[in-house]
Amino acid sequence: QVQLVESGGGLVQAGGSLRLSCAASGRLFTGYWMGWFRQAPGKERNFVATISWSFGNAMYADSVKGRFTISRDNAKSTVYLQMNSLKPEDTAVYYCAVARGVTVKWNEYDYWGQGTQVTVSS
Repeated sequence: QVQLVESGGGLVQAGGSLRLSCAASGRLFTGYWMGWFRQAPGKERNFVATISWSFGNAMYADSVKGRFTISRDNAKSTVYLQMNSLKPEDTAVYYCAVARGVTVKWNEYDYWGQGTQVTVSS
């Protein structure tokens, strides 16, 4: 069992930056991937980024490549999402999640945090 708690969301102007954190408790095994998803009101949950817990290699959605960076601190059992050059269309609730392998599909993630709101004003 893994518990996830996100933090770091807020209100920011377009062009600004935010860093989200996701603290994990419980055991993270080799082969686990930690991902970020986002969901805007009335829209489906979309993949943002994911990172290998063991090796640190990452994947990104095309919409955030070059602007967002996912990273992890194994000692702190925490994954981060650094978001730069934010746009109004980045506004959503951001969720972190854990999967047992590499995947961009939300329904293949087993554990989820409660989400944190990110609002980007124009």
